[in-house]
Formats: sequence, structure tokens, C-alpha cells
Amino acid sequence: MLYIADHIQIPLTEFSFTFARSGGPGGQNVNKVNSKAILRWPVNVSPSLPDAVKARFMTKYASRLTIEGELVLSSQRYRDQPGNIDDCLAKVTEMLMSVATRPVLRKATKPTMSSTIKRVDTKVQNSKKKQQRRRPAFDD
Repeated sequence: MLYIADHIQIPLTEFSFTFARSGGPGGQNVNKVNSKAILRWPVNVSPSLPDAVKARFMTKYASRLTIEGELVLSSQRYRDQPGNIDDCLAKVTEMLMSVATRPVLRKATKPTMSSTIKRVDTKVQNSKKKQQRRRPAFDD
């Protein structure tokens, strides 16, 4: 069971893993061992995710989903399969944590009188400063 929050718990049976050969250095053993883990998870049909979280997930990570709505992640950070499986699950956990809570909408507020006065004063000061940088005009 993958615990994200108290209201989000995903059984590990929803994830399917395949394995492939990792790239990069590793000597002769790298040609014999399938240590790269590829995780596949059908997000759009997952019964474990609440609808609001599912919608936020699918909009935020739309570029990482297939056309069928399946998330595909891979990990080849470690030299063994269990380490890469744990890394894939950590990536999914991090992705779900980022969309688990509803974002707080910003309330539009009116700027205060003092902030408006300060803004205008700094604009006037900058204008005077830049006018002093100009060459003096010759009046003939």
C-alpha cells in the first residue's frame, strides 16, 4: 500500500513494473542484468484516487501521461531492481503530494494608499535621476 495522505492510499497492485537494461557505465555485468524499472499506472481508471485529485493530477502531469491516461515512469538510478522500484514509487508519491491539497485561490486586493504614494514617489525620483544623466541642452 502506497500512503500519500490520510484520504489517498493506493494498493501496489495498481502499478505494473517492467524491467530493462540500464544505460551508463557498469562493466560487463550491465549487459546481463535488467535493473532499470519502468512503472505503468492507469491514472484515469484508478479507483483509489478521489476525482478532484485525479483531475488535478491529469492536468498538471498531462505531458507525462499516454493517450489512454496511463502514467509511465522509469528509474535507473540504482544498480538493482528493488532500489529502482522504490525510486519509481517515490516519484509517484512526490507527484501525488504536489496535487493532493487544493491550491488556495488568491484574493484580489486593492493596493494601500501608502504603497501607491511610495510607488509614485520612486517613479518621480527615478525620472529626476535619469534627467540629470542627459546632456545639457544648448539654448542659442
